[in-house]
Amino acid sequence: MQAIDLYESLEKDFISLEMNDVWAKFMKEVEGYLSDNFKNRSMGVVCDFAKEINKVYSAVFPTKEVMERIINDGVKDALLFVHHPSIWDIRNVQSVFYQMEGSLLERFKENRIAIYNLHVPLDNFSEYSTSKTLGEALGIDIEKPFGSYGGALSGIIGKTECKTVEELNDKFSKVVGHNTKLYLYGDQEIKDGRIAIVAGGGNDKKFVSEMIENDVRVLITGISAKNARYMEIHQFEEENKINVLGGTHYSTERFACERMCDYFKKLGLSVVFIEGEPILEDM
Repeated sequence: MQAIDLYESLEKDFISLEMNDVWAKFMKEVEGYLSDNFKNRSMGVVCDFAKEINKVYSAVFPTKEVMERIINDGVKDALLFVHHPSIWDIRNVQSVFYQMEGSLLERFKENRIAIYNLHVPLDNFSEYSTSKTLGEALGIDIEKPFGSYGGALSGIIGKTECKTVEELNDKFSKVVGHNTKLYLYGDQEIKDGRIAIVAGGGNDKKFVSEMIENDVRVLITGISAKNARYMEIHQFEEENKINVLGGTHYSTERFACERMCDYFKKLGLSVVFIEGEPILEDM
């Protein structure tokens, strides 16, 4: 498939004019590899290294392990699709995001492996979106999207069959494949079964305030760490009796990147999802 045709398809199906993001200004150390498109919008074609795409790899973050896996496959004329163009690690003191290695980008360029990113557009409510795919994995009956940011609606409000937050947390752990974290700030029983999900970095006062307006008191998200960076939101949640369940940045967003494999298959492309590792300190 011609790369330009694939990019046009992704643009039409996921990106709207009102969407905005900010990645490029934080990626100065790899600026020489970035496309003009990405420098202007921080979405779409990150590295325009291929004219033809014969195989797609999907991943949450473009980590060293992900990029080396693709290089070791020996492929050429391929695409790495990622939710984030930078790499998350909450354990980093200077910055929680760091950049792809220049030496690996050089190999990608040599092998004609392009990189394409949908962050805000993949968070936006759709068949493929981060919060919706996580909600479906949890068996949530989705009521409506909510949580505006960057021109997208990134969260969902819906109903669970679980009666208590402990039961819901147990189910959450089974779905993501590791223990999840419950901050029990409110009632143990889930009122009317209604919960909110904002995958990834959804523990935000703006989203929680909108939950309160909708009389929802349980939030499932990715990053729930109770550290200096997030202390204010935890205090707000405790004051307002909002229960918070955290499952890591990676684990709550991987379902969308897996679902994107279906999108690429429908276009007739061979596609592989590359698993990453959850950072448990996120919780």
